[in-house]
Amino acid sequence: MSLEALKTAVPEYAKDLKLNLSSLARETILDDQKKWGTFLASAHAVGVPAVVRAVEAEIADTLSPEAISAAKSAAAIMGMNNVYYRFVHLSSAKDYKTLPAKLRMNVIANPGVDKADFELWSLAVSAINGCGACIDSHEAELRRHGVSAEQIQTAVRIASTLNAIAAVLKAESALAA
Repeated sequence: MSLEALKTAVPEYAKDLKLNLSSLARETILDDQKKWGTFLASAHAVGVPAVVRAVEAEIADTLSPEAISAAKSAAAIMGMNNVYYRFVHLSSAKDYKTLPAKLRMNVIANPGVDKADFELWSLAVSAINGCGACIDSHEAELRRHGVSAEQIQTAVRIASTLNAIAAVLKAESALAA
């Protein structure tokens, strides 16, 4: 499945999502590694098979094996961190903020790609997962690496579009069952 096939799978009532997917695939504000890595990390974060397959097919000849691994690692580690740090952030008990996380996160220190790329992918996944603490942390790190607001916004637009497509496809599959 490709992005074209994915657009075909999206029902007509969600036409805006199809249009957004097309324009984001052509977006040039991010270099190819940042853009397609964001697509891949976001696809893995939403976890809907059709979305994952479409993005995996699209990036097959675009991203290096290291970038593919790092984008998937961003989705995996943020899947854990977003739950943990959202809990710490939302809990009214302040002592959790002072306790060490005691969770392995080695990939963040050594993702195998440019640190800014990994941070961008982690931010996109954090936006999907709704962790404000992680969003703030990754956004600040991206700014320190010179990533512009427009580039950050583009990554979040990719994440939000894939998240919405995944929700529509899940709802449609529930109706078909």
